[in-house]
Amino acid sequence: MNTTTTARIMLGAAIAALAMTAAPQIMAHGDVTPQAVDTSSLPDIGEAWLEKNPYSGNARAIEIGTSAYNQNCARCHGLEAISGGIAPDLRYLELGETGDQWYMERFRNGSSHDGKVYMPAFGEVLGQKAGWAIRAFLETKYTEE
Repeated sequence: MNTTTTARIMLGAAIAALAMTAAPQIMAHGDVTPQAVDTSSLPDIGEAWLEKNPYSGNARAIEIGTSAYNQNCARCHGLEAISGGIAPDLRYLELGETGDQWYMERFRNGSSHDGKVYMPAFGEVLGQKAGWAIRAFLETKYTEE
């Protein structure tokens, strides 16, 4: 065996070893456990689930909603609510009370069909205040394009 062949074999072995040790980190989705959202600075809205967003246009709610969206929703719905095709593009979510109701139904209960979970239920995990804060953020991303 000449030096070039030996060097190629060693390089190939090194690449294979690197791929085997790095693959789990590269292929992992990371922590998909819902991340807690601190909503303590938002006005109290009671325990009963509302049908209309009480935080619509609230700057603090939008700030909290932006962070909550990025931590819990962006992995499927895309950064800035621009979907890459895995889940619906939330920029097109209808504004107003009808859109609020559709959104909150999905947020609270998730979505599943034929035994497959397409979106987990976040209502009991994150709570109503976080849900409406995320909705307030999504309203800022709305487009008809």
